Amino acid sequence: MELALGVNDRLSVDGAARRMDLTQGEGQARIALAPLRRGEGRIDAIWSRWRGPLGLAWVQRRDAPGRVLPVTPNIQMIRDEALRLFSRDASLGIKVQNEIGQGSEFHALKEFQTGMDLRAIDWKQSARHGKLLGREHRTERNHPVILALDTGRLMCAPLAGAPRIDHVINAALLLAFVGLKLGDRVGLFAFDSRPRVSSGAAGGAGAFPLLQRLAASVDYTTEETNFTLGLTTLAGQLSRRSLVVIFTDFADATSAELMLENLGRLMRTHLVLFVTLRDEELETLADRAPAEPDDVSRAVIAGTLLQQREMVLTRLRRAGALIVEARVDRLGPDLINSYLDIKRRELL
Repeated sequence: MELALGVNDRLSVDGAARRMDLTQGEGQARIALAPLRRGEGRIDAIWSRWRGPLGLAWVQRRDAPGRVLPVTPNIQMIRDEALRLFSRDASLGIKVQNEIGQGSEFHALKEFQTGMDLRAIDWKQSARHGKLLGREHRTERNHPVILALDTGRLMCAPLAGAPRIDHVINAALLLAFVGLKLGDRVGLFAFDSRPRVSSGAAGGAGAFPLLQRLAASVDYTTEETNFTLGLTTLAGQLSRRSLVVIFTDFADATSAELMLENLGRLMRTHLVLFVTLRDEELETLADRAPAEPDDVSRAVIAGTLLQQREMVLTRLRRAGALIVEARVDRLGPDLINSYLDIKRRELL
């Protein structure tokens, strides 16, 4: 019997049709599949063909299993980067003794020692025991961290050899990995013209593989982002104050007006961390020395767009949002540094 597979554009089939011998009507064949890009790979069809005993005719059959094979982002780089960040920031590491002295969650009483903060003295317990006792605190845990991904047309445009959304998903998974290690609850929310993925906040070791599979289901699209529907839906799902990390992009100040309006409503209750990629192409055009008259026009337009972009980010800062604007290669580390700073400052 001959076997062949039909797959979608996320997968490629290694080689041509496979032949296999049948024994009492049964047989096995191994066909290798290779992922081409992140997303949901599907086996759309399985063709099987066998010839008659004289080789004069054959019978062909087509089955449609419709099996979905999620092509998840490679997390080896994410794990390596997270381990490097933990080693540099041991005060917020995963060991209990390294967490003592940080945050505002009460941990234990200990005898007051020289160098401790005077505000940590517990005067009632000191009077009861007849000696100075101080309170130890540790980093607060169990905060909801929602990763809100804008998957609209602008986020699917290429940047540094890959769609912006792929760079953003890698950074979001890195933040999810670190957040889960530090005891917070992490959820994934994706939207374009309407909400696409909503996992809710979850904690524990089993949450990261779930987030990884959901990230693989985020598809590329050409639809415009509906911030009103997306952010209103997200706000309705949050029952307590959360850290909402919004990964998005905008073309100019006019297109950002609806985004600013809806972010303002979200920031009344929640802490918003606004994450966007620097447009290095615009910066290159604005800084390039002109060689022709057209270069002057390009530089002026690029400079105007960069000024409008900075105006939008300034309005967000004044409204209370935290901003991460980074190059592709610095997006993950800068995002983690902002997250750790939020925990140190106890903004939640």
